[in-house]
Amino acid sequence: MVRPYGIKVNKRKERKERYDKEEDEEEEQPKLEQKRKERVKRAKKEVTAKAEEEDDEENEIAEEAADELDVGIPIVVSDNKKDQTGVIFVLEKASLEVAKVGKTYQLLNSDDHANFLRKNGRDPAHYRPDITHQALLMILDSPVNKAGRLKAVYVRTEQGVLFEVKPHVRIPRTYKRFAGIMLQLLQKLSISAAGKREKLMRVIKNPVTGHLPPNCRKIGFSYSSEKLVNMQKHLSTVCNDTDTVFVLGAMSHGKIECDYIDDFVAISGYPLSAAYCISRICEALSTNWNII
Repeated sequence: MVRPYGIKVNKRKERKERYDKEEDEEEEQPKLEQKRKERVKRAKKEVTAKAEEEDDEENEIAEEAADELDVGIPIVVSDNKKDQTGVIFVLEKASLEVAKVGKTYQLLNSDDHANFLRKNGRDPAHYRPDITHQALLMILDSPVNKAGRLKAVYVRTEQGVLFEVKPHVRIPRTYKRFAGIMLQLLQKLSISAAGKREKLMRVIKNPVTGHLPPNCRKIGFSYSSEKLVNMQKHLSTVCNDTDTVFVLGAMSHGKIECDYIDDFVAISGYPLSAAYCISRICEALSTNWNII
């Protein structure tokens, strides 16, 4: 006779009804709220830390760029420098404006701040600090400067801030470092050489004519001028007896309108960039003064 298989029956455990369930939920509620607050605090700390890191990085760039502004261009000064005539460059309407973008102050430019400028009703095409950067590099790298014939460089911004750049300054080659230098200059009003008291760049009082030598000839350059000249021939008649001041616009559009300029000339039948116009001037000066 076959033994019958035993049938297993799952016995359910008797569950005691809990009367303290609502009390446990009330106790867990503050804990969940506390955890949520802690997560929010951690997120805020991470955002703040990230912003501080960005600020520190920008400050480091500005400080490194300031350290690069050293007496770096060797200038050969002849014994009869006092008897030699020289040249002075003035860059007008330079687009160098500082504004607070987010949590930091930055030098506005059309590439990085186009959205910010449009939101504030401004045209990004007018914000071109790179034009001033290129123009300064062209002036300070020229043989005219290295031969000691460059007397001074002045830059006046669109907002009317006037500052002086010493002829022996070594301007940073990259735009990012140049922007850090301009930001520091416009905020602190001066840039000193590393480890020295000499101010290589400093904000000075307007007008620019108060800093120009007496009896100097002031020549402005504009494509709209009806006086088209050959630069080399023209300079051979004006740069031998007195110091000469060349005034150029460092903006992307428009023309300079300065009442202190003696004569406006055009050196090409085509519109030229400020940097290329300066290169033509320096090349003509080098030829006339036999600077090789």
